[in-house]
Amino acid sequence: MVYALGVDIGGTKIAAALICENGSVLFRNELPSVTEDKEGMFRQVVRSIDQVLKTSGESVHKLMGIGLGVPGKINQEQGVAVLQNNLPWRNFPIVERVKGYYSIDNVVLDNDVYMAAFGEWSQYGKEKNETFVYLTISTGISCSIIHKGEFLRGAGFAGELGLSVVTDEGLQGNYQNNGCLEAVASGVAIKNRMIEKLKDAGKSAESMSTKKVIEDYWSNDPYAVEVMNGVIRNLSRGVQSIICLLDPHKVVLGGGVISHNPGLMDPIKEELQTLLIPEQMDALDRLYLSQLKGDVGLIGAGYRVFDEVN
Repeated sequence: MVYALGVDIGGTKIAAALICENGSVLFRNELPSVTEDKEGMFRQVVRSIDQVLKTSGESVHKLMGIGLGVPGKINQEQGVAVLQNNLPWRNFPIVERVKGYYSIDNVVLDNDVYMAAFGEWSQYGKEKNETFVYLTISTGISCSIIHKGEFLRGAGFAGELGLSVVTDEGLQGNYQNNGCLEAVASGVAIKNRMIEKLKDAGKSAESMSTKKVIEDYWSNDPYAVEVMNGVIRNLSRGVQSIICLLDPHKVVLGGGVISHNPGLMDPIKEELQTLLIPEQMDALDRLYLSQLKGDVGLIGAGYRVFDEVN
């Protein structure tokens, strides 16, 4: 059996694993990210890869290659991590460094959401005559578009749906507070908006988490219901924008918020139904949940390696 090594690099953790051609994940491990300096972060990526190799007993030279998913802006052609808000890299030549460290040729770099999109697209059949959108709702919100088998990258920063303004709530002139989708509907926003709501009501917000807000929503807690109704309304506006702009054949919703709470798909669809014209209603049947869930970035990175080789 042949393997690729997928690495999902984030601001909180680095996950690495061997990926089979069928998408199976083997010898997975996680290490915390080192966000203090760029070399420390690179060494942590290497440690993560080394642990997979050591545990599996595989030689890096027997692998099909290494796939690296990195958040933020990347230059795929040059193999450079250009700008990451949650990492200490600025124009960091990650591909060159990994190739040099392991003395291998096939190292594939892409934005982490693009890697995830490729994983889901492959899992859903890799249809090359379709327009496919993957939308991640997690710590942040972003999407990636695959049209007729190719990524739509625009001038290099396409897919940042989380930066689109969906409401005039809390307009303060910077992207964290300008009513953008990420500021009002991401996992972090859910927790923060609940804390604000409770504090305004003179109630304790101690130990609040996104998970608890959603649990309280299902239990009909009035504060959680108010927060989540706003989140669902704004997420639906984001999805409606995708439908209006691209009319895609498939829109897959992933990321921690949805993957851990798939029941949110129903109220999102209900709200979305109020935003669509009759000719768009069939788009509701083209919304899907992530099949790969938390390993989507790893699997997508591995799939990209196989795709490059083939």
